[in-house]
Amino acid sequence: MSFDASSGTHGARQPGRGTRWLNKWTMRRIRRNNGGKLMGMNALVLTTIGRKSGEPRETPVGWFPGKDGSWIVVASAAGAAKNPAWYHNLAAHPGQVQVQIGSRKVDVVAEQLHGEEREEAWRQITSAVPRFAQYQVKTDRELPIIRLAPRSSD
Repeated sequence: MSFDASSGTHGARQPGRGTRWLNKWTMRRIRRNNGGKLMGMNALVLTTIGRKSGEPRETPVGWFPGKDGSWIVVASAAGAAKNPAWYHNLAAHPGQVQVQIGSRKVDVVAEQLHGEEREEAWRQITSAVPRFAQYQVKTDRELPIIRLAPRSSD
């Protein structure tokens, strides 16, 4: 499936540069504590390849358990009108992604969920963390839901 989420016309304020120090602090905690929490959710460090720069980019994101040992993440940007930068990086390089929880690093393939599969994941996410439903109300874009599945070693 393709990465096809477009920007909306309205939404919450896009998280800005002021969050960089918080992101660095959160990533240190995730690495040091064998995982961690981000706003009450399980958190991981997502490493993508910049779509423009080609450089590795790290971001802490909340995750939900997926099927077959995968991780489910939401490109919510707290309900902002635009998708977060990491979403665009995943779209450009879906096979060059890594997740880290504690010292464990796993190469993954990113896939945006669509249709019934997305709806099932959305129900799981909003029942576990109801604020995601509030993020969806803030914007007119459909929040992308991404599965990060371990890359096969063949």
